[in-house]
Amino acid sequence: MPPRVSVVLPVRDAERTLDECLASLAGQSLADHEVIAVDDHSSDGSRARLARAAREDGRVRVLDNPGRGLVAALNAGTAAAEAPLVARMDADDVCHPDRLRAQVARLEADRALDVLGTRVRLLGDGRPAAGMRAYVEWLNGLLDHDAIVRDLYVESPLAHPSVMMRRELLGRLGGYRAFEGPEDYDLWLRAHAAGARFGTLPEVLLDWRDGARRLSRTDPRYAPGRFLETKLEALERGPLASRPALVVWGAGPVGKGWSRALRARGHRVAAFVEVHPGRLGQRIHGAPVVPVEAAAPAPGVLHLAAVGRPGARAEIRRRAASVGLRDGEDLIAVA
Repeated sequence: MPPRVSVVLPVRDAERTLDECLASLAGQSLADHEVIAVDDHSSDGSRARLARAAREDGRVRVLDNPGRGLVAALNAGTAAAEAPLVARMDADDVCHPDRLRAQVARLEADRALDVLGTRVRLLGDGRPAAGMRAYVEWLNGLLDHDAIVRDLYVESPLAHPSVMMRRELLGRLGGYRAFEGPEDYDLWLRAHAAGARFGTLPEVLLDWRDGARRLSRTDPRYAPGRFLETKLEALERGPLASRPALVVWGAGPVGKGWSRALRARGHRVAAFVEVHPGRLGQRIHGAPVVPVEAAAPAPGVLHLAAVGRPGARAEIRRRAASVGLRDGEDLIAVA
């Protein structure tokens, strides 16, 4: 009989943190699970530590990555999974003892739910950077499907190592996509397009390690430009596909960056909307900067909220609603 959940754990040169990670999985209150550890050509003592864990605990299986890199390891681990539910875990993170039990209980109780994260706590040797702290605060505030989807194009709305999902969904999506971009964010975008439903448990059930060696800090696939391109590709497959014109809310650096990227891909930015009176009447990239009152809904026009100032996204949503724009349909937040 298969276990209730398979934990997919890619490992590469994680000797320093691996024992704590494995101990947190061994100590789960849900005993009916397996751990599929995929060694991605480690050059330190990680492989030996994994072999020892497998000898001591029959629920641990160790695979060698048939390719190279994280995506190959994730897809190899998922292919080997026997359970109907697949949980992610990174080798430098730590699970709360009830993490798997709580996620399995929710997914078994709600068959409409496909992807379930948890709130996370930052773990590190020093004080995490302000940007990372702000990101986790934002992410931990997105608990239900509507809130997650509403901000889906802003940033990745789920902490990947905290997620548990249905293996059937992963199979339907073809697993993780190997490309020069963020594989987890790309998966959420494709899952949404396929009709998946998302959620996040309100409990903090994962300690998420932040440090200088994180792939998001060192690998160019996770650079801001690659996130932007990934968002644009998903928008072009969806909301942008039938919209001949765009209006960008925000004439600051973020809005201008989005305008340049859109124009480079052949999209027409018809106007910028601004609340700052000093910017009204200007032209940016050939498009006028107009007040909120001029931003009424129009056939074929998609509005994008592209602002970086804290609180500005909520202000744009409020003002857009005042002129009849529907959030998530006429207006999509992208930053």
